[in-house]
Amino acid sequence: MNLFNPATDKNVSMVRPEYFIISGLSGVRHIKLYYVFLFLLYLLSVLGNGAVMAVICLDRKLRTPKYVAVFNLALVDLLGSSALVPKLLDIFLLGRRRIAYGNCLVFLFFCYTCLSMQSFNLLALSYDRLLAIIFPLHYQVRMSHRFMFSLIAVFWLLAVLLVLVAVGLLTRLSFCRSLVINSYFCDHGQIYRLACNSHFPNYVVSCLYPIIIFWIPLAFILLSYVAIGCTLAKVAAVQERLKAFKTCVAHLSLVAIYFIPLLITFTLMENIHPNARIINLSLTSVFPPMLNPIIYTLQTQEIKESLKKLLASRHKAKMAGGRPAHVS
Repeated sequence: MNLFNPATDKNVSMVRPEYFIISGLSGVRHIKLYYVFLFLLYLLSVLGNGAVMAVICLDRKLRTPKYVAVFNLALVDLLGSSALVPKLLDIFLLGRRRIAYGNCLVFLFFCYTCLSMQSFNLLALSYDRLLAIIFPLHYQVRMSHRFMFSLIAVFWLLAVLLVLVAVGLLTRLSFCRSLVINSYFCDHGQIYRLACNSHFPNYVVSCLYPIIIFWIPLAFILLSYVAIGCTLAKVAAVQERLKAFKTCVAHLSLVAIYFIPLLITFTLMENIHPNARIINLSLTSVFPPMLNPIIYTLQTQEIKESLKKLLASRHKAKMAGGRPAHVS
């Protein structure tokens, strides 16, 4: 059976709507203030992730495989929040809740691709920490720039292919009843439930993708830190343990901030109230991109030192430029 062929349901004629309507939060007073709050978080995210990317580009010492993944995480955070938040303001603050059918699918594609890449990127960072702590003598050989670039490229390809399949399956659906999406963006689960014809393949995707995108990476991350913990327990010196543990604190913070809200939402699925789902997912889409650069700046010694050097060199350049010329 061709899953992308809408003609498989012979009793239902194909109906593609001109537009969908995004409902957003319902029955909440002063809701526009919430969207303004999301916009402020978005601005902080742009500034923070832009700063992290700039520091990594400007400091040659940070051009290591680990910071290839950190740079990509900042890039994904920037792209994901930029794909979502400006459109949210257009929909809810400017009142343009109608979104064209094709634009809705494009909106869904970019939001879910970036959401998936955040998970895969945290997986790449955990693998980097695993090799660095368990196999320190072989780290430089096993974790090369080429390997990290290849790993990130594979994750991008996987994320794009997974989301393209989900979007492709949506195009086989016929919509002849409500066109109101009970979410804050073009949410895959909320769209396929509006269909008149069979949406079983879409249901399978909605059950399978959280396992591929969230549960498997999280399981690998947790197992990697169990292995790291066992390795650190064998280290005699307490200072060495603390030094190694500090390199993992930032990554563990990002994992908790990203995975906990998403797993709660996607595990509960239909049992969660629509407003709770919208608030949970919208904050998850904006909070981690805003917090990630702050966490890496505060808890990563290399980035703190690079920032200090860059600020000091800029201050010296200003002082030299503002110094009056000596007249003999």
